[in-house]
Amino acid sequence: MLVDLIGSCRAFVGVSETGSFTAGAAVAGIPQPVASRRIAALERHLGERLFDRATRRAQLTPFGRDVLPSARRLVRLADAMEHDAKRAKLRPLRLAVPDTCTTRDLAELDAEARTLGVFLEFRPAPPGERAELVRTHEVRAAVVAVPTGDAVWTVPLGVAGTERRPLPPVVHLETLRAGRGAKADRRRVWIQPEDDVPAIRDRVFRVRDAVGLQPAQVAVADSLTAAAATVYSSADVLVCSAAQAAELGLGWRPIGELDLARGFDVAAALGEDAQHLRTRLRAGLARCLGATDEEDG
Repeated sequence: MLVDLIGSCRAFVGVSETGSFTAGAAVAGIPQPVASRRIAALERHLGERLFDRATRRAQLTPFGRDVLPSARRLVRLADAMEHDAKRAKLRPLRLAVPDTCTTRDLAELDAEARTLGVFLEFRPAPPGERAELVRTHEVRAAVVAVPTGDAVWTVPLGVAGTERRPLPPVVHLETLRAGRGAKADRRRVWIQPEDDVPAIRDRVFRVRDAVGLQPAQVAVADSLTAAAATVYSSADVLVCSAAQAAELGLGWRPIGELDLARGFDVAAALGEDAQHLRTRLRAGLARCLGATDEEDG
């Protein structure tokens, strides 16, 4: 017969400390008949009586007094384990995310996760660092850049500029080619750090070379802020998503020579964490990334 050793010890300790089966059951948080059955089962399991049934008060036998300290230790350890388990459930899941995610979108994702019993802590980082943070266990999971064919989320990209020099409905990079003697008027295409990955950067460079732009006309910016500042003060354009362009107050257009997009997936030390992020928090992460969910098309 299997014995609920912890539950039986909890009833045993409660009755021994109160001197009453009724009061002891209340301390243990169980009905009195349940406490009596558990103590009887513990006595059968140990092979000796714990209480002297001949008295009105629940009085310990010599055997009961000898095993009571061990029962107390077991109950304390069980309580400590339950406490630690509750704390572990509240331990945040540290998640590395792109620098492009806004504070509002991350806050809404965190709020959504809490309704599912998941507590998130965000670590914004550039694409080259996010997977490394998982490998070094500085975060439990990361939203990583991947080719669009392997992506869970995709973010269509185009170029954006100021309204002072409106862009055509579709921007062909070849139209940015400057005429002879017009070096001062060479417009540049800025790639932000989030897009400084081969799947995006190298494709833009190949088009730059194919249409005859100067090498310096397509450049990787040190930061999104620096790139946006240059676009604000010139006729340059920024490779970005439509959502980013709207946030920056820029006019966004698709690129004629390229069907360009960011691709994202999740890397995690534990497969369960990755599964939670890809399924239960899939839509919330899509909003943060400004993405098209591949599952929804």
